[in-house]
Amino acid sequence: MDDARLLRGDNRSALRAELRTITRSGGVPVAFAGEVVGDRLRLSDFVGTRTTGLHNLEVQAGTGLGGRVIMQGRPIGVNDYGSARTITHDYDRPVLAEGLCSILAVPVRVGSRCRAVLYGAVRQPAGFGDRMGDVLLQSGRRLARQLAIRDEADDRLATADALAPARTLEPRDTASLEELRSVHSELRAIAGALPDPDLQRRVYAAAQRLIDLGDAKPSKPTSVRLSTRETDVLAQVALGRTNSEVAERLSLSLETVKAYLRSVMRKLDAHTRHEAVVRARREMLLP
Repeated sequence: MDDARLLRGDNRSALRAELRTITRSGGVPVAFAGEVVGDRLRLSDFVGTRTTGLHNLEVQAGTGLGGRVIMQGRPIGVNDYGSARTITHDYDRPVLAEGLCSILAVPVRVGSRCRAVLYGAVRQPAGFGDRMGDVLLQSGRRLARQLAIRDEADDRLATADALAPARTLEPRDTASLEELRSVHSELRAIAGALPDPDLQRRVYAAAQRLIDLGDAKPSKPTSVRLSTRETDVLAQVALGRTNSEVAERLSLSLETVKAYLRSVMRKLDAHTRHEAVVRARREMLLP
């Protein structure tokens, strides 16, 4: 996994959005965060700060509050930072200059790795209420899910880019063709789950590019048009997945999947799922 992924514009935007949520919905006056690269945390985004002492501060794993969070992989808080005995005080100068007292730090974990740390802070030794803490924890989980989805999208896009230079596949190359179809299906499933419209369009466009790599070309431009979700469902069906499996992968109800399939079969004048897939491939609606 690439440590620099969090530096992408869309990921940084997601991080800043969570900081705004923490201060707005959680009633936390100060929130800040940063990415973890290797064994260091670099603070990069801030809401509610009055000084610049924390800006671009690098926190070594094991030191300070954030360093402990990286090492232990769990939320850690202090009610009075200046007198806390559970952390090292390597970063007292910028923290105390900002007037921060009660601080809660939450890891953003993707798999086994801490990818970022979110902080919420108040300027008096009042501690964090349940609502403040819950909002911060929810933000950490939400950001972790977004990063996991985007990482998977990046991996699939990289696979699509690796396949693209070949442009065509020999019909006998069944293994390569099935891998292409699997990547196409996965890209469409990922795109449907992405909350970022720009990234969603990018992933759908990559999936569409894979169609050009198929081993058949239409004899004439197709008049059949499938909706985005109809194509998503059919791409999953093409890999042999059941309606229940399609519903789970695309976060749809079983009845919704059935409705999409009925619509697809009607548009393609197909009487079975298999026939719909065959005709869709003939019309270059699927690879």
